Amino acid sequence: MARTHAHAARVAGAEVVSLLSSSPESTARAAHHLGTAPARSLEELIDRADVVHVCTPNALHLPQSLAALDAGRHVVCEKPLATSLSDADALAARAGESRRVATVPFVYRFHPMVREARARVRSGGIGRLFTLRGEYLQDWMLGAAERNWRVDAAVGGRSRAFADIGSHLVDLLEFVIGERIVRVAARTSTAHEERDGERVHTEDAAAVVVETAGGVVGTVLVSQVAAGRKNALSFEVSGAEGAVAFAQETPNELWWGRADGSVTIARDDALLSPDAARLSVVPAGHPMGYLDAFSAFARDSYAAIRGEAPDGLPRFADGARAAAVTEAVLAAARSDGWESVDSTPDSVLEGAMAGSTR
Repeated sequence: MARTHAHAARVAGAEVVSLLSSSPESTARAAHHLGTAPARSLEELIDRADVVHVCTPNALHLPQSLAALDAGRHVVCEKPLATSLSDADALAARAGESRRVATVPFVYRFHPMVREARARVRSGGIGRLFTLRGEYLQDWMLGAAERNWRVDAAVGGRSRAFADIGSHLVDLLEFVIGERIVRVAARTSTAHEERDGERVHTEDAAAVVVETAGGVVGTVLVSQVAAGRKNALSFEVSGAEGAVAFAQETPNELWWGRADGSVTIARDDALLSPDAARLSVVPAGHPMGYLDAFSAFARDSYAAIRGEAPDGLPRFADGARAAAVTEAVLAAARSDGWESVDSTPDSVLEGAMAGSTR
């Protein structure tokens, strides 16, 4: 992720001034690879930077982001924002108090065709919303021998699959429809009791039924053990007059459904909504993808630092929101019933937004 963040930062016009990894040896290797200066400590790194990108294991997000905010720096912190809702809320509150820009790379928001789907849904293009579905499927944890720091709950948190990739999906769904998920029912599963000889305490998959504040019902499926699926993030929203669907692995297209037929809409600036066209930075017919979306996120983060107010920029409050949904999913899986989503208080949301645009 440091490589991806560094690339996006440079495309967005920033200078990558320093890097700190888990050991002096790892720091030296990574700094050499990314063409920047190694730092000897977090304090030295923070002292050199205007913006700190936190790309470390999840349990370090809270102390490292707090240290950067307390030093007056702007922060970009990877998702999940923290390993618990209380920690995520604390970070969102601190970001608001600091009046610094603090963002989370929910970068799938920055695909032009996601913005087009959002514009069509929010303008009433598919009518009153009825249902939604979302999937995020990967296979990188399919085998019992596969292991990663995320498997360790002490480092990655109590949720793995849902906190890691489900956070992207619920953020995207709420972003597109403009409604919050208010309650969930869920099942989680763990494919392997042990990985590489170590006991597993986190989920590999989660199936969730959701209901929004406006009465939209839907399903969400997240899995990191779906054979053959590398990064299959997709959603579909259906309403009284039509439906729209997006798949991240074909990011330059939208499916547009009607009762009398459906069409595939290709990315073409001349036909897109203004916000989608803003993010469409190469001519129609030329593919755009993940790195373009990440770079657009970085550009908008830095624009906010300059005092601008780009639409749809995911803040720490959005990271806390994803943590609230994750907590509700885990609780629903334990209780065998519906659980309400304990959302970030409005005062925290307002404080984070006010602080982030100055």
